[in-house]
Amino acid sequence: MAESATPGAVTAVADGPVLEVTLNRGKANAIDAATSRELSRVFAGFRDDADLRVAILTGAGDRFFCAGWDLNAAAGGEEFEADYGEGGFGGFGELPGLLKPVIAAVNGMAVGGGFEIVLAADFVVAVDHARFWLPEASLGIVPDAAAVRLPRMLPPAVANEVLYAGRRLDAAEALHSGLVNSMVGRADLMVEAHALAARIVEAAPLPVAAIHQIRDRTQHLPLHEAFELLRSGELAAYEAMLASEDAAEGPKAFTEGRPPRWQGS
Repeated sequence: MAESATPGAVTAVADGPVLEVTLNRGKANAIDAATSRELSRVFAGFRDDADLRVAILTGAGDRFFCAGWDLNAAAGGEEFEADYGEGGFGGFGELPGLLKPVIAAVNGMAVGGGFEIVLAADFVVAVDHARFWLPEASLGIVPDAAAVRLPRMLPPAVANEVLYAGRRLDAAEALHSGLVNSMVGRADLMVEAHALAARIVEAAPLPVAAIHQIRDRTQHLPLHEAFELLRSGELAAYEAMLASEDAAEGPKAFTEGRPPRWQGS
């Protein structure tokens, strides 16, 4: 019989075009392989549902957003390189074909793999008591996703201290460094996350997907190679946007002084 996540560990509720995903797994919201596969299933459904435009991922409670890999599962024999689902650990950071934004609404501490989930999000809203750190090196393992992403997001000396020495960042430091979009009190966390989602939804869906694809495919390239790829016709989402009716609708609506009517085509 296939292993399954703890019942109720992941809930997903659609509010119009916004999918709110909540991790609710014990006091620390730690993730084992089965829960990660469930998150992958949820985010694959988000990817494939044309009516959904933005996802918000948060944790239950006030103390932990996510404590990362469930070390109790590890002690019970679950391997570090377990099957976490097609989206990788946390469900969406490595999900093929995901061209929709994910907002992390960080309700508390984001530790280890929980911090890596935050780094994979497109936008981050955090409570003022949030904390971010990577204890993996002190536990004999490697924060592999963070080792890839964090040096691209922080100054080298700071990224190194976080990765090698477990330096903890508070919400204010994360905001100042650009890891977080906004910092709010606990009562305002989901209000702020949904307000951000609403602003994203106001944009046409095809440009949002195109921007996502351009970013993912070009950020590692030298500038001239990035522009060559952009003009090559190989970026399907970008080409679909250029040929769309929405690309004509936006300027037309602007000149006519009315809200645009996006068709997604």
